[in-house]
Amino acid sequence: MFETVQFLIKKIFQDRTAAIGVFLILGLILVAIFAPILATHPADITEFHPPERLQGPSSEHFFGTDRMGSDIYSRLLYGARITIAIALIAISVSVIIGVPIGLLAGYYRNWVSDALMRVSDIFLAVPQIILAIAIAQTLGPSIQNVILALSATYWPFWTRLVYAETRSALNEPYVEASIALGASPSRVMILHVLPNISSSIIVRTTIGMGGTILTAAALGFLGLGPPPPSPEWGRTIAESREFLPEAWWYAAAPGIAIFLVVMGFNLLGDGLRDILDPRTRRSKGG
Repeated sequence: MFETVQFLIKKIFQDRTAAIGVFLILGLILVAIFAPILATHPADITEFHPPERLQGPSSEHFFGTDRMGSDIYSRLLYGARITIAIALIAISVSVIIGVPIGLLAGYYRNWVSDALMRVSDIFLAVPQIILAIAIAQTLGPSIQNVILALSATYWPFWTRLVYAETRSALNEPYVEASIALGASPSRVMILHVLPNISSSIIVRTTIGMGGTILTAAALGFLGLGPPPPSPEWGRTIAESREFLPEAWWYAAAPGIAIFLVVMGFNLLGDGLRDILDPRTRRSKGG
């Protein structure tokens, strides 16, 4: 196990795009962990200073101040915590729901399997962002409801992926041999099928993190995310609209942060796909 992790880390840092993605993601994590130390005005998360409103970037306020005079730099750091929490929980719930359903639907060939896939197809038929907006609007603005809306709309992506990979894996000799030797369905799925499709799940999960962060920011922008005075990035961009283009820094800071984080997860996902998928390596001559 240790050798596998060591090999994967080595390959990631040999791939330039994956390495850039890792550094961007690590930057986000470190910023979130050490936000109380890195923030120059930590009290500005809950306290406001109207006389200092809409000041441009300076040595005192690195990214300027917002409409209430709060330090945007400090709020951006604390907003990273919200971003990580929403993405991690929503993706974890989606994987926990989607992967077992995909395994069961892919392994068994009966009406239950068909019913499970038809349910996932119904969710996939509606644009994910539209469905997330509808759920969040119905439940009301809060972090918990954003996570619920994202989880409810993302799990079918893992179900469809695992379903297709499982159906393909069932035709492999090692799975057919296990079934012929009398292995139980649960043993075949957990010990033989799941480990051999895990690379696809890892890649999808990594890229899905970026998509989740972007969708969460969109919900915050529409006023469906955490309510004020939350420093959530999407809400910050929404609040800046009436002050553009004069107070350009107001929207620029959270916008660039979202861009870098989403790009980081996409770059890492592409790199992992090249590393973990032999077919991709062969097509590139690796």
